[in-house]
Order: sequence, then structure tokens, then C-alpha cells
Amino acid sequence: MKKVLITGITGQVGSQLADYVLENTDFDVVGMLRWQEPMDNLYHLTDRINRKDRMSLVYADLNDYSAMARMLRDLKPEFISHLGAQSYPKTSFNIPIETLQTNIIGTANLLENIRQLKETDGYDPVVHVCSSSEVYGKAKPGIPLSEETAFHGASPYSISKIGTDYLGQFYGEAYGVRTFVTRMGTHSGPRRSDVFFESTVAKQIAMIEAGHQAPIIKVGNLSSTRTFQDARDAVRAYFMLLQASERGTVRCGEFFNIAGEEVFKLPEVIELLIGMSSRKDIKVETDTDRLRPIDADYQMFDNTKIRAAIDWKPEIPARKMFQDLLDHWRSEIAKGKIPLNR
Repeated sequence: MKKVLITGITGQVGSQLADYVLENTDFDVVGMLRWQEPMDNLYHLTDRINRKDRMSLVYADLNDYSAMARMLRDLKPEFISHLGAQSYPKTSFNIPIETLQTNIIGTANLLENIRQLKETDGYDPVVHVCSSSEVYGKAKPGIPLSEETAFHGASPYSISKIGTDYLGQFYGEAYGVRTFVTRMGTHSGPRRSDVFFESTVAKQIAMIEAGHQAPIIKVGNLSSTRTFQDARDAVRAYFMLLQASERGTVRCGEFFNIAGEEVFKLPEVIELLIGMSSRKDIKVETDTDRLRPIDADYQMFDNTKIRAAIDWKPEIPARKMFQDLLDHWRSEIAKGKIPLNR
């Protein structure tokens, strides 16, 4: 049975990719995580993990070269989706070195081990390297971002993903490792971490409804305009690209934007989410602690290239995505999981 290794399995996107593979294929899923990571996004799969029903976990760290080597030698998965990262742009201003170390050197540790196994053992997996639309950073407003748009780092996270992006391209072009790189735009839905804008807004609304917060939503910079897509649509694109790469219809080192096609200014997102609440007294305030030194405030994309490569387009409407996100936080709080107000 073919295996899909997912680094970053405990995140929103990693756990939803696992769901997609389990529901739509007969492949086995192996999730890589560090031993202390929270399991919240995987609890619905723990029975399968315990029974070894096409789902298992392996403990390793991207920054531990020898652990990565041992894992790859033991597993030899046919497909690898590399989603593990320090993925929070604002947090990266506080921990820039860890962000650069994990995202750049960690990715190099993975790809270099694969290169060496390819040369010594003929191991030749398909490798998805997850970059980010944040590589475009402080983009010029008014022009949709294509894959050829120049990079402009707007945070340590953005810079780390530029390095990740180039590593994915380099190992494909230089060594024939079957890599492809994705630059996903803003994505959301259930399991979205509360440090991201629309998720913290939805979380705060749910906390207000449950009486855990005064009816005031704290936000940062609202000047951004961006597309939104449901992460469940994005993981479908990820898997379709894995299959296309296996068939050889995607060249080694190829790179793709994957983005939603519904556009929102951030105040419109707040208005939409508040409109889904029964509370009519909710106010919005700027919290200076939530501001970044610089923002990627224009994120509009051209999906032409990925649509030419695979038969994919976003299918889940943004309104449903936002509703599902709000309902997710309502459900979590109803279980007694009271999140931090951050």
C-alpha cells in the first residue's frame, strides 16, 4: 500500500489533508510531529491511529537531521507533503531565528536526506514543498499576483518561506528530486489557528456569545485586501498535484499559486462574521499589540497556472467557510475549551 507522509500533521491543513487522503484513497497516512505537539486536530482520528487502520504517527523534528534520515530510511513513503513549519507571520517577528531555522534549514534537512537516499538507494518519492503566498510580501496593489511576481519579504516568516520556496525549486532542478512548490493564499475554515485574523475574530465572537468576553473584538491592521479559500479546497489541490507529479505531468521544481477567488477587505470579513451572531452589541477596537512592523496588505492571485495543470477550482463558498469557522469555535468553547484571548 502506498504511503503519504505529512509533516505538520497536527495543523489545520495537515490534519485536513489526512482526512482527504483517508476518505478518497486507499493510501496509508503517516503523520510526522514532535512529541509535545497538541493533538486537538487529530482526536477524531485517534481510534484509527490506535487500531493502525491506515493511519499512524512518527515522532521527529525537522531540525534533527539524523532523526529525519532515520524516519525516511524506515518509512520510504511514496508521497511526502511537507507542511511542517513555524507558520505564524506575527509570531515570526518575536522568534525570527527559530522561524528561519525551522522553515529553511528544516526543509533543507528533509530534501538533502531525500537526495542522498535517491543517490544511494534509488528512493524517488514525490515531494510537495509548501511555501506561502506571503513570499510576495508587500506587493503592488491592483495587479493580480502570478507565479512570476517578484518576491518581497514582509516578515521573518515571509523571508523563511522564500528560502523554502527556492529550496523546493533547487532540489528539483539540480538533483531531479520530484518536488513541486505551492504558494497558498489566505485559507481558513474549521481548525484554523486562533492567531490568524479571521479565526481570532470568529473566536472572539464565540467567546462573547458564551459570556467569556466583553462585547468588544480586538483587531490589528484592517487595511488588507485579500482572497479567501477554504483549506479543504486547498488540500484537494495538494493531493491532485501529488498525483500529477507522480504521472510526470508536473516538472521537477515546478511552483504554483493556489488561491481563493472571492475577495474581501478585512472590515468586510468582520461584518460578515458579526452578522452570523445573535449578539447585536459587538464593537470593534484596534489593539496596538496586534499590529506588525510591516504587513502583506495586498493578496490577489492569478490561478491560471494551476488550472492549466490540474482540473481544480475552489468549490466551498467563503460564506460557508466563515460559518464553519465560527461554529468550530462555538463547539470548542461549548466543550469547556476556553481559548486565550490573543
